[in-house]
Amino acid sequence: MKKFMLDLSVKENKILSDQYHLLILTSAEKLPEILPGQFAEVRVDGSATTFLRRPISIHYIDYDANELWLLIQVKGDGTKRLAQMTAGESLNLLLPLGNNFNEPVEKDASVLLVGGGCGVAPLLYLGAHLKRNGFKVNFLLGARTKDDLIELCEYERFGNVFTTTEDGTLGERGFVTQHSLLNGSNFDYFYTCGPTPMMKAVARHALKTKAICEVSLENTMACGIGACLCCVTDTTEGHVCVCTEGPVFNITKLKWQI
Repeated sequence: MKKFMLDLSVKENKILSDQYHLLILTSAEKLPEILPGQFAEVRVDGSATTFLRRPISIHYIDYDANELWLLIQVKGDGTKRLAQMTAGESLNLLLPLGNNFNEPVEKDASVLLVGGGCGVAPLLYLGAHLKRNGFKVNFLLGARTKDDLIELCEYERFGNVFTTTEDGTLGERGFVTQHSLLNGSNFDYFYTCGPTPMMKAVARHALKTKAICEVSLENTMACGIGACLCCVTDTTEGHVCVCTEGPVFNITKLKWQI
């Protein structure tokens, strides 16, 4: 797909929690085609300690409103600066980068989208895409506490939402991979993004039930075009750059000890 370097305008900065912000961006020009699972490399201006772009998942695209959403988790100086942006400021993005999630071949396939922490970000756009194409969508979202389970009403627009929290303040207590949904239901497709141990647990469950599973890796991706080699991962086809050959991989392609 053709890549673009765009200056988008901040339409709104929504404070979702102490840790998460939602940047809603727009443009005078029509947004390019972006597929679920792809990401952007975001230039961070105004931070004296941030020299490299930050890879951020495409959270959602509203083509009718010409809006692109980025979910920002405040971790360091770069994301702190992004979380401080105000309406009218300009943000430079290189996009769309990487590959995308593949939708099921069978229209009656049962699908489960599993996210933990900031890994829930690409699943909103994926869920919207799957629902638009006629699939019944189920989300399983996990976090440490209820305050970290954000935008549940947005996910509910596109499917059934099941939740877990480690402290039991919302949904079932425990990790997403311990949710009773995984014990009582068989899904044909799993899509997951989040901490690696979580994704490996989902992958083990998928293999056990002979389901198809795609994971979105969160390796450090400084350039987004395969030049810096800092995001390399080992696959059955050799060492590849996650930013160009991923971030989405079928688990059969990964050399995970699962």
